[in-house]
Amino acid sequence: MTASSRPFPIPVVADLGPDRHDDEALDCMSMPKGMDTYRPPVLPDPEELAAHELAREVLAAVRDAVTAACEGRVPSPVRLDGLPAGELALVNQVLGEGEVSAQVLAQPETRLVGDEAVRVRIQESVFAGVWRVITLGDDGAVHDHVEVGAIPAALLRAAHEDGHGPREPLPPVPAELPNLPPILTELADRRARWQPGDAAHVVNLTLLPLSPADIAHLDHQLGTGRVVVLSRGYGNCRITDTRVPNTWRVVYYNSQDAVILNTVEVSAIPEVACAAPEDLADTAERLAEVLSWVTHGA
Repeated sequence: MTASSRPFPIPVVADLGPDRHDDEALDCMSMPKGMDTYRPPVLPDPEELAAHELAREVLAAVRDAVTAACEGRVPSPVRLDGLPAGELALVNQVLGEGEVSAQVLAQPETRLVGDEAVRVRIQESVFAGVWRVITLGDDGAVHDHVEVGAIPAALLRAAHEDGHGPREPLPPVPAELPNLPPILTELADRRARWQPGDAAHVVNLTLLPLSPADIAHLDHQLGTGRVVVLSRGYGNCRITDTRVPNTWRVVYYNSQDAVILNTVEVSAIPEVACAAPEDLADTAERLAEVLSWVTHGA
């Protein structure tokens, strides 16, 4: 993976109301038909690896970081800055690209066009919980590292800043949107009572009698933050943070990119974006097997 990671292929859909069907026919939405699964990386022949000592050291450091995470410790990032191109190519080949990618955009007042609009690019590797993080600094310098854990810290940090930043006063909900105030009240109550470690509280907008105007005004009330996450598992899931604390917009699509579930979630970060502890344990085993091949050719 390079700093020019592939862009997100699907837009956020805001005008989502309940499904409406003709009385004469049942128009069933297609369910997902494809699913991303673990595919082991395609490794070069052992002879080609003999001269790549730095790449082997990086991969061993990643393995040690996974071990630390499995033991409940917070491992330090594994820096890739300055790694020679040949060594970096081998690291890229071994890590590959998994099903979760993310971006952190620049602050709106400093946002430019092109690559400079994105300050952090994140790509999960084929090993769940092993993340490639590329950051564009304020000075234009690019910093590259591997981070191990449930989710990279840059996403949580940006979401926290977005949720606690200043906002202009919002106008009251228009009288013609009577279904929206109870939802906003419920979300505000859950945010006020939320504590770290609490289970996520999910409001399923798909099942509620909401009009496109309701959804649009809800999004205006919540605001849109700088964090965008795309999970390509069974279909696709797009996650964006909001301008209120611990609140996320989560939209699920089937494999034809049709919306099948539209939600608001109160949580630190939606679980669908995170690597679970059992995922990290599985990664520890798989990465050990790969390093055995890299080191011994077996």
